[in-house]
Amino acid sequence: MKIIATLMPAFFGSAMAASISPSAGHRTTAACVFSGSTGFDLISKGLSSCQDIVLSDLQVPAGKTLSLDKLTPGTSVTFTGNTTFPFVSSGWAGPLISISSSSKLTIRGLPSSLLYGSGEKYWDGLGQKGPITKPKFFQVHSLVDSVIDGVTIFNAPVQVFSINGCHNLTVTGVTVDNKAGDGDWKAGKGGRNTDAFDIGSSSEVVIDGAKVWNQDDCVAINSGTNITFRNGLCSGGHGLSIGSVGGRSDNTVQNVLFENSVIANSENGARIKTNYGTTGLVSNITYHNVELQNITKYGIMVDQSYGSSSKNAQPTNGVPITGFSLVNVTGNVLSTGTNIFVNCGDGSCEQWTWTDVDVEGGKKSSKCLRVPSGAWC
Repeated sequence: MKIIATLMPAFFGSAMAASISPSAGHRTTAACVFSGSTGFDLISKGLSSCQDIVLSDLQVPAGKTLSLDKLTPGTSVTFTGNTTFPFVSSGWAGPLISISSSSKLTIRGLPSSLLYGSGEKYWDGLGQKGPITKPKFFQVHSLVDSVIDGVTIFNAPVQVFSINGCHNLTVTGVTVDNKAGDGDWKAGKGGRNTDAFDIGSSSEVVIDGAKVWNQDDCVAINSGTNITFRNGLCSGGHGLSIGSVGGRSDNTVQNVLFENSVIANSENGARIKTNYGTTGLVSNITYHNVELQNITKYGIMVDQSYGSSSKNAQPTNGVPITGFSLVNVTGNVLSTGTNIFVNCGDGSCEQWTWTDVDVEGGKKSSKCLRVPSGAWC
């Protein structure tokens, strides 16, 4: 295989009608373009020689992971056109894409590009508990000083971004479009467990300008420090969540900021959930300038009995929640929902400060327990 070291791109796979310029910072190296139905088989042969990788209308074979692991530090990966992942009738776990174990990467999606996961063929209203295993979408593990920009995910079978073991990762302008997955679960329809961003054991992560339509958590932070989600839209899912925390190898969530975002048509707005009977720590969590629109279940919810096998289990105090701030969190809950629910263990919720919090339209809970000073129910 020959890599053409000029400003013209090198093409692998089917022909393309238009050339793509190499990304800034790599002008002395050709862009390696992998395209169509034959491009996938050539990727493993070309990655080590390329620092500007373009995936154009790539057709990934059924049941195969698009593996871009261990790329040379400083590599740029660009998606253009439609990257497709076919349905596997017997099921498989995925991931559909893995970009892991590297540094200083730039992963970008050009305008009008999308990554299509064939989710509508997997959806059965059961998510991970269905009769066939559904593949997770985008594994981002052990990346350092890297950027993901402008990527659009369309019809994810289940969870979308798994961010784990990353440091100084910036995610900008990402869209997760699972609107077609809204369906009646009881009728065996629709997507489920379609979390947009699951974050664990990561630090200095910024997600800016994300637009999410899904059927589960918009963001779920299970562990990590110094994480920011801002300027986002979350619609149709379970809101912006801390947790569930506890029962894993890493059970600390510290210094998290959710700000300047809208949570619409979702089960929950702001939510913290710690697992029953486990240990860990949740501290310095802030929701700032967050608007709630038509929340169906809980506008604000804190639950320290999450995952208990008993509906009437008392909350436990092994995962303290300290330094929980709400500033200008406003909006409405439907009349069938509950505005605020707080369920704290003995002495495990402290240093809470709520300012300009106005959530209305739903019911007032009579089941709140151990609400700390500075908050209300």
